[in-house]
Amino acid sequence: MPDPNSPPPAAFRSAVRSLASVRPRPELVVRPLEAPPRLAPYSWATSVEADIGHRGDGTDDLDEPDTSGRLILLHDPEGQERWEGTFRLVCFVQARLEPGQLGDDMLPRIGWSWLTDALDHAGAGFTALGGTVTQTSSVRFGGLSADGGGPGDTPPREDDVELRASWSPTESDGDLSRHAVAFASLVSTAAGLPPVGAVPLSRSPG
Repeated sequence: MPDPNSPPPAAFRSAVRSLASVRPRPELVVRPLEAPPRLAPYSWATSVEADIGHRGDGTDDLDEPDTSGRLILLHDPEGQERWEGTFRLVCFVQARLEPGQLGDDMLPRIGWSWLTDALDHAGAGFTALGGTVTQTSSVRFGGLSADGGGPGDTPPREDDVELRASWSPTESDGDLSRHAVAFASLVSTAAGLPPVGAVPLSRSPG
């Protein structure tokens, strides 16, 4: 384990700066996270949240976002064989499903394509990519439900898709900003946000 009194390696500090320098679209809220311990000698983490009901300046307080994600950077100066390098990126994204999407056999493939397309479009180099896409359903009862519920009430149900993945960046200069761009794009796609620059169709007042 590294000496807690010694500064992190320059390569790790540079990688963190490049990830943190990316400013995603304003509908996404970025917050620092406490990186999970013991996964690697050095780690860093951030969260990105989106809510299709919010179109503010990116500072909304999202208690229960429709879509949320975490990105974790791991660094082992000695390298790890399964990483195929000294850096590893780990991500988790959870998005709310529409009722008609639950049970769609194509959903896992579609969810995985959100990640691979985001990496490709951002021009992020990677190797040793792997992960899972899972559909989950949960029903809230009693005090855990949104309104507390009552006798005879139908408890609220939430259906979600969860994507967990990790990959090793291949950039030789330590600039991982394209991976941060890809992650923000992944969260945006999972949230159903339109492409940047697209003008959403609005319903004419009737």
